[in-house]
Parts: sequence; structure tokens; C-alpha cells
Amino acid sequence: MSQAIHAGRFTAAHRGPITVFVIGMRINRLHRIDKWLPVLRAMGPMIAELSANPESGFLGAETLRSGLRMIVLLQYWRSFTHLEAYATDRRQSHLPAWKAFYRKANSGAAVGIFHETYCVDPGCWETVYGNMPGFGLGRVSGLSPAEGARNKARRRMAATARED
Repeated sequence: MSQAIHAGRFTAAHRGPITVFVIGMRINRLHRIDKWLPVLRAMGPMIAELSANPESGFLGAETLRSGLRMIVLLQYWRSFTHLEAYATDRRQSHLPAWKAFYRKANSGAAVGIFHETYCVDPGCWETVYGNMPGFGLGRVSGLSPAEGARNKARRRMAATARED
């Protein structure tokens, strides 16, 4: 992934609805590597699987860390329907990993998992990036200069609701 800085102010080029999926894990017992390492190892192959299939509706993800114990994936999807289809597809990596977690890692409290899903209608989100490398929705959808009709937050918000 390129870390080239885009000098100036930009906004995500995405238009229309977006589904934001926040998923992560928290290591509660550092010494129980047998419980949390399989969860950690399952994340990368799922992202690779999704990235290799544009028809999945997966647009991209950012991996974030909070201290030593928390790893979060901020994912962008075309729709909740696409996300749900992947999560329940027996031919994909997610369902077996999820079942393995509940069979093995979920016994005890060595590792925690969470997810939050946000389905955001056009006109209900906006972005701005100042002197940043590509990040988040701007990285997965491309960037547009945050000028003219996209100079102010309220105007960017309105711009996400229409095709330019």
C-alpha cells in the first residue's frame, strides 16, 4: 500500500450508500496465545479472499491497533447484503473461522471479539483528509479535491447524495 502523502485537502470520491463494518478482537489474557493467535491469523486470509473477488462487494479495509491488546479492521462494503452474503457463505473463510472461534477460543475469556455494522445512506456521510496518505474510504474509493462544492463539511455531505 502506497504511503504517498496527498498534499492539500481531499474527500473520498465514493458516491451513494456505503456499509461500514468495524470488526476486531481484544486479547484479554496475553499468556493464552493458544486462544487468541488463531483469531488473529484468521483475519488476513479473509481480507485477501475478499480483495481477490470484486464481486463480493468488499471495497477495502484499514487495520488499526489500540495498544497491545486490540486489533480493529475498519471495512467498507457496497451493501449490507454483500457483507451478509460473505459472512454466511459456507464456501468462504469466514464461517469456518467463526465456528472455530465459538468452539475453541470462546471457552473462557482469553480473547474477545466484536463487530459493529453501519449502513449509511447517501447524504449522511462526508470525509476530509488533509495532507494524508490514502486512508479509509478515501483509499478504497479514490480521492477528489475538497474544494468548490466540497470545501465545507455540509457541502461535502450533500455532494455524497448526488452523482457528480
